[in-house]
Formats: sequence, structure tokens, C-alpha cells
Amino acid sequence: MCGIVGYVGPRQSQGILLAGLSRLEYRGYDSAGIAVIDGGGSLGMRKRAGKLGILRDDLKTHPLADGTTGIGHTRWATHGGPTDTNAHPHLADDDRLAVIHNGIIENYADLKAELLAEGFTFQSETDTEVAAVLLGRAYRARGGDLVAAFRDVAARLEGAFTLLAMHRDQPGLVVGARRNSPLVIGLGEGENFLASDVAAFVEHTRDALAIGQDEIVAITPEGVEVTDFDGNPVEVERFEVTWDASAADKGGWSSFMAKEVSEEPEAVANTLRGRIRDGAVTIPELDGLDDLFTGISRIIVIACGTAAYAGMTGKYALEQWARVPVDVELAHEFRYRDPVLTPDTLVVSISQSGETMDTLMAVKYAREQGAKTVSICNTQGATIPRESDAIVYTHAGPEVAVASTKAFVAQITALYLLALHIAGLRGTLSADEIAVQAHELEAVPEKIAHILATEQERIEQLAHWMGDTRSVLFLGRHVGYPIALEGALKLKEISYIHAEGFAAGELKHGPIALIEPGQPVFVIVPSPRGSAVLHPKVVSNIEEIKARGARVIAIAEEGDVAVLPSADEVLRIPLAGPLFEPLLAVVPLHIFAMGLATAKGLDVDQPRNLAKSVTVE
Repeated sequence: MCGIVGYVGPRQSQGILLAGLSRLEYRGYDSAGIAVIDGGGSLGMRKRAGKLGILRDDLKTHPLADGTTGIGHTRWATHGGPTDTNAHPHLADDDRLAVIHNGIIENYADLKAELLAEGFTFQSETDTEVAAVLLGRAYRARGGDLVAAFRDVAARLEGAFTLLAMHRDQPGLVVGARRNSPLVIGLGEGENFLASDVAAFVEHTRDALAIGQDEIVAITPEGVEVTDFDGNPVEVERFEVTWDASAADKGGWSSFMAKEVSEEPEAVANTLRGRIRDGAVTIPELDGLDDLFTGISRIIVIACGTAAYAGMTGKYALEQWARVPVDVELAHEFRYRDPVLTPDTLVVSISQSGETMDTLMAVKYAREQGAKTVSICNTQGATIPRESDAIVYTHAGPEVAVASTKAFVAQITALYLLALHIAGLRGTLSADEIAVQAHELEAVPEKIAHILATEQERIEQLAHWMGDTRSVLFLGRHVGYPIALEGALKLKEISYIHAEGFAAGELKHGPIALIEPGQPVFVIVPSPRGSAVLHPKVVSNIEEIKARGARVIAIAEEGDVAVLPSADEVLRIPLAGPLFEPLLAVVPLHIFAMGLATAKGLDVDQPRNLAKSVTVE
């Protein structure tokens, strides 16, 4: 949630700020604004509720004087509605200081009361303006030292925040501070950047620095200085962004989601690349960490939303291959129920952005309780990996659409690699058995590509025919159950219709009451080869709901004829082992959700009320 950009350098900043904010639109927002210190030393600011295009139009009609120092922001409303007044930046110190903020300041009410008592006034309903006024007061008390003022203010704030500020008396300087909220530095030639995501500056530089927890950064055209909240210099992790700006462009596709669904084979292949050699699984990030896995007696997977469904799918592989009991928990519930954690518990977190606040706080809690932690993440330099004992990166590339698709299949792939890695260390699978599973995993990208080539057009046509559908149900068993949940979530996210996923065995325990004539039901059918016990049971489920008038769309492997008498539509996936079917069965569901939303004329990339990265609790 919220996008932040800061720039200092020789170039005019407005275009850089607006382009950076455009690349951060995927995070979700309801207002946007920029502030610039112009060549004459004046601070100009413009902000508008609504999409970034409204701000662009306003700037064309009422242009700001340009300058080489600036900050920009896209806001997701928390305190105060999405209005022009509540949008960022906020000004203080007689409009000499501009501040933008991502996160929530939990003690803002007490701070605001203190400032009101001193005679300060406020224009907005936001917690951010409180930080701005506090910073302006500290700036004067510190004799114009913005970094020292940041230290004073950061010490008083509670909650999660990334703050960026600049002062008209100090052009060429932008200062930022972070706690539990993302901030990265982009290193240029004679220019530097700050942003909540590398996407904001990757068209200008791929050299980046990751800011740690409770740290303050000051950028000038000449350099970068990072200190902790006490003023002590700190070493900062440097990394190279492994994708270029074109990876975050639509590239001629109708939507980012369409592009990202087409990249699902590549996302799996890239996550596997360099990690399977001659049938052996090697994860370079885990080199030297064998002790982290050999002594564990239990695994807890923590995640939210789609990532949680990836974790549910990975549970089957972890238990079957590594023979370790696995629980999957929603990160936002995890730490509030006082879970039992011991030094032989491994907590595996999953987050595409690596900044999901619920998951981050759950990881911190797990470490405080003495558990071991591993992160599965798609974003270099993110907070959750740096808070974990170990990291397995997915390599899905930037995912811009709010509804996750290619990151989901990459997360399952990473979990499978981790399961095989642990199985090898613990000796629960032989080298030959690992090689068999690794070979199956390597075949997945080509099989997903086959689905896209042979089924996508028919699925999109099916979605078009169902454009007026008001409710869809999804059924699955075993690894098909989390895929049913994922299919329902995608439809809810981008089509705004009622959708529910159920374990097929639960059908007779209540959900069958929802079946009425014409009710569309997707059924993920397990293979009759690899799931000989479950397959006839799911076929029986199909017959039960068909007898009650349901319209059945079955997702079944090629050659499965048992589903033909009862299914109205059969979407085919290539043959695969039981644990690998989810990576294939989910693809038609992603295509269908996208197709139905498109048929309804909806924005598939930026669905209402949702943000890509949830950085507040």
C-alpha cells in the first residue's frame, strides 16, 4: 500500500517522480501528490484525490515550477478519507517542509493533542500531518539539521512508518526513515533515489541499497548516508535489480494480468534455474545452513491470501517428502493466539513483496520465541527476508497486477524445492527418489505453456458466455482443495462476484445446499492414475451436484473419460504426478477469472479496494 518516491540530482524531478509513481500504481492508492523545490528555492506542492491521471492533468493546467529535488506519493487512505486535503505531501514549518508517509502512526492522537496544546493547527485528518508538524518543530529546535530532527521524531513514533521529507532551506537533500515499512535506495551517477519499491527507479538505475529496520537515510546528488535512530553509521546491503524496466511494462498485452499469466511458465522455470543439477536439488541461498533443517520436528507455514494457498499446497509436499508435520496459518492470526514455538520449530513465511505487515510481524514474533525462520519471497532487499534466518527467492520477476498469478506458481515451486532440499538432508528420500520428483518439476513449465496454447482461447470464450454469472463454486480434494480456494479468491478479487472454494468431501456436510439449477461449479479432478482412491470419489461429487442442476466445469487430465458423462465442460491439463497437478490446474482458473472480469468490463489489474502490497496491519 502507498507508493513513495524521492529524487535528488541534476535532472528536473517532476517527470521522474510521476514516472516512478506510475510504476508504483500497482500497490493500490486513492490519491497522489508531489512536492518540488524549484531553482529559486521555493517549495511547490500539488496533490489530488483519485488516480494519478487526475494529478497529471492538474499539473498541466496549473504547472509547478520544476526543480531537481522532489518527493512523490500515492496514498491508500487510513486516517481520513481519500480527499485532496488528506492526500500527501503534507506541509509544515510555515510550508517550508514537505513530508510523505507510508504506514500507520499508532500514537498520533496523543502527539496531536500535545501539538494542539502548543498552538499548532492542522489542515487534514491524517496521522501523517502530525508527523510533519512534529518534524517541523524538531527541525527548528535542531537549528535546521533535518537528519537530527528525524532522529528526534522517530524516537517518538509508534507503529509502522516510512517517512520522507525535504526542506526548502536545504535543496539537494531528501531524508527518509523507516520502521516496519519498505524503503530502498537507488544509486545513480550524480543522482540518487528513494522509493518504497525498486520499480520506481529501475529505469534509471539497477544498483540499490536495502535500508534496515529503524534506520535513517540522507541522499544528496553526491552520496548516501545511513545511520540508525541513535545516529550511529550502519553498513547497508547492496544488491543489483535482476530485471529491467521493460519487465514492469505491459509490452503490448491488454493488461498486466494477461501478461503475467502468460509468464507463468517462465516464472516456474526461473525459480528452478540453477537449483536442479543432474537430478539433485541445490539451493545456493541455503548453503551452510544444514543445521537449520536437520533438527526440526515441526514446520509452520505463515502467509496471507494467495500466498497462504501456496503454503497449503506446499504442505502436502513437505509432509510427504520431508516427513515433517506441517501447519499452515494465516499470518494475521498467528501471533495473537500465543502459539507453541520451540527451537526445533521451523517457521516458513511466504510473501511476494516481502513487506506484508502481518507476515513480517509474525516472523519477528517467531524469532523472539526462538523458532527458526525461512522466507520465500520474490523481492530482493525486502524486509521479511532480512528478518529471517534464511531465504529462498522466487524469480517470477515483477508482478504488477494486484491479483497474484505467476508469483503463486513460483511460490509453490519454491516450496517444492525446499521440501526436496529438506528431504535430502533428513534422508527421507533417496537421491534417486529426489531425482524423479525434480524431473517432474522441471517438466512443469512446458506443461503450463501447453495449457496456455491449447485451452486459453476456449476458457476466455467460456468466461465471456458466463459474463452475467453472479456466483461460482469451486471444489477440490487433496492438493486440489487449496487450488479451489485460489480459484474462488481470484474471482472475488477481480470480478466482484460471490465465489467459494470447498474441500469436495465437505460437500455433503453443508455446501451442497447452495446447489440450485444453473449454479456453475468448477471441480478440480485428481488423476485416475496417481489418485486412484480419490478420483472416483470426486467423480461421485460431480454426479451429485449435476443431479441437482449444477453446471459443472471439470479440470481434468488428458484422457480422463470418467468425467465426460456428468461434466458440461472439461478443461484439460497435461499428465503429471499428483503433487504437480496444482501447478497446472490453477492456470485455467487464472485465465477464467481474468476472462470473466474482462467480460464485465472491469479493471483486472487494479480491482477496487485492494492493494498489491499490504504494509499495514
